[in-house]
Amino acid sequence: MSTDATPSTDPRKDSLIEYPSLFPIKVMGLDSTHFVHAITGIAKQFDPFFDTGTIELRPSSSGKYLGVTITVTATSREQLDDLYRALTGHPDVKVVL
Repeated sequence: MSTDATPSTDPRKDSLIEYPSLFPIKVMGLDSTHFVHAITGIAKQFDPFFDTGTIELRPSSSGKYLGVTITVTATSREQLDDLYRALTGHPDVKVVL
């Protein structure tokens, strides 16, 4: 009887995401004149090839909030974790999915 107690040395095998891949992220926050620009700037920090043409906007029915979907090229779990932390740390951001 054999047991495989050796942990995986390849972190990609522990992930459901294949890297690199296009990864959409939904960001919701207060609709302001600088909100989309701020989200775009954060995306570019973590994906230097970020294409602003992929941005999708969806205002709330009241117009107070704006949903922004960005699609980044995910290269690692660490990159995505850092991007989520940066997005959730922005004062205008309410939710990141």
